Amino acid sequence: MNSNVEHWSVSKTAVSSPEGAVAAQHWQAAAVGAAMLHRGGNAVDAAVACAMALNAVEPWMCGLGGSGYIVVWRGDTKTGHVIDFQGMLPAGIRFDDYPLDPDVPQSIMGFPGVVDRANVLGYRSITVPGAVRGLSTALEKHGKLGLDTVLEPTIALARRGLPVDWFATLQIALSAADLARDTTARDVYLPNGSPAMPEQNIRLGNLEATLRVLAAEGPDCFYIGTLAERIVGDLQAGGSRITLEDMAAYACLEHAPLTGCHRGVDIHTAGDTSGGPRLIEALAHIADHLDPDKGIGPESWGVYADALNKAWRSHNVRIGRTTEVGGCTSHMAAVDRDGNMAALTYTLLNRFGACVMLPSTGMTMNNAVSYFDPRPGYPTSMAPHMRINASNMCPTIAVRDGEALFAVGASGANHIMPCTLQVAALMLDFGLSLEEAMNHPRIDASDRGSVRVDPRLGEPVLTALGQKFDLEVAQRLVFPKLYSCPSGVSRDLETGVCHGINDPSQPIGGAATPAPFVLPDEGSASESAVRA
Repeated sequence: MNSNVEHWSVSKTAVSSPEGAVAAQHWQAAAVGAAMLHRGGNAVDAAVACAMALNAVEPWMCGLGGSGYIVVWRGDTKTGHVIDFQGMLPAGIRFDDYPLDPDVPQSIMGFPGVVDRANVLGYRSITVPGAVRGLSTALEKHGKLGLDTVLEPTIALARRGLPVDWFATLQIALSAADLARDTTARDVYLPNGSPAMPEQNIRLGNLEATLRVLAAEGPDCFYIGTLAERIVGDLQAGGSRITLEDMAAYACLEHAPLTGCHRGVDIHTAGDTSGGPRLIEALAHIADHLDPDKGIGPESWGVYADALNKAWRSHNVRIGRTTEVGGCTSHMAAVDRDGNMAALTYTLLNRFGACVMLPSTGMTMNNAVSYFDPRPGYPTSMAPHMRINASNMCPTIAVRDGEALFAVGASGANHIMPCTLQVAALMLDFGLSLEEAMNHPRIDASDRGSVRVDPRLGEPVLTALGQKFDLEVAQRLVFPKLYSCPSGVSRDLETGVCHGINDPSQPIGGAATPAPFVLPDEGSASESAVRA
C-alpha cells in the first residue's frame, strides 16, 4: 500500500515519575490529568480531568456529547470496576425516520444507507449522551476530587478556545462538507467558509458557559435540570426525538470487569459489549500456540495474526453483522503513586460525530444511531432506549497478584482491539517495557481477508506472513491511522516508578507527570508534558 511513501521513522520516550503519569491523544489533556495528581487526586480524577479537557483540545473525537467506558483498578481494595456509559436511543425512535436508500453508502458499521444519511449526520443520528453521567459517577465512586475541581482547567481551556495547528486543520478539513450542514458547527470550524487555519484559537460556541454550569450545579443538571432543558430544546428544534424524559431515564451501568488471564496476569476489560471478549479470546489462542522462548519473529507474528482473525471471526458470528470500518475515538490512561489505574475510552463515533454543535451549549454531539441497524429483526436493530451492544472500545488493565502492571487502550475503530492486544502481548509474552511495546511496529488483522503489516518488521516477517496471508504492506503514518492510536501507563512493582506514553505517530499526543497546570501559550508545552 504505502511501503515507499515516507522514509523516516518516529519514536517517543515515555515520561516517568514515582508520583504517577497520564497518557492521552493530546498532550495538553494529559497535562490537565497530571495536574489532578499534583493536587492530591488519584488516577480516576486524572483520567476524568483528561477526558474533560479533550472537549477543548480534541473536539473532533469526544466530549460531553459522547459515550464510552472506564475501567478502574483500585489499589486499596484490590478490585476492578467498570462503568459503561454508552449512548441510548430515545423512546420515540422510529424506523420510518430512516428509510433505506440503495444509492447512499453503507454506514461505518456496514448497515444499509438511509435517505440523506440521517442515521450518520444531523440531529436524528444523535443518541442520549452518557459521558457526563459516566465520568461523574467514576469521580463519585472512585475519585478523591469534586467535579468542580476537576473541571477548572477545562473551563480555562474552553475560555481560551481551540488551539488550531496543522493537525486540527486536517481534522476539520476531513469533515468540512458535513460540518457545513450545521449552522453552529459551520460558524465555529469553517470561518469564511473554509477550515480554520493554524496559528489561532477559535471560540467553541457556548462550551465554556456549559462547563461552568456543570461545575456549579453538578451532573444532575445535565439530565434533569438547567442543561437538560437547553440540550433537549436544541435537539428537538433540529428534529431529534430525544425528550426530557429520555434524558432523565439515562443511567450508566456499573459492573465488575470481564477478566481473562495471560502468562499469570489478570486481564481486566470493559465487558461483553466492548472489544474485551475478542481480546481475551485472542490472548487464549496466543497462550496455546506461542512459545515466548523463541523470541519475537516470523512465528510470533503469524500466531498473533491467527489469534486476531479467529477472535474477529467469532465476534462477527456472535453479533450477526459486519463490523466498524471507520470511526473516531479517544483513549487515555492514568496511574498514581498508590497503584490505582484507570483506562478510559470515549467517543463521538465518527469524526465530529453527527457534525452538529448544539447552539445553546456548544456541545458537539455523537452520531451513535449509526451503530444500530435501520432494519427491524436484527441483533442490533433500533429499539426504544436500546444501548450500543457491540463496540470496539477496549480499555484494559493488567494485574499481577493484586498489583496493577499497566493500563492500555486505543482509538481507531476495527484497529483498536488488534493494537491493544499486541501492546499487551509484547509486554507479557516477551517482557518488553511499555515504551518498547508502544514503539514496536505491528500488524493489523480483523478477519477481513488480508493482514496489514508494517514494513519495519523486516523482510523475514513479511516473507513468512506472505506465504500464509494476503498482505497489505503499509507504514505507520500520521494519517490515515492504519494501526490505531494507543495510549498507556505502567508501574514498576519493585521501584514504584510510573510511566506514560502515547502513540509515536500521533503528533499532538503525549504523556505527563504531576505538576501544576498552567494554561499553555500558543505553541508552548507544559514542563510536565511530552509531545514526541
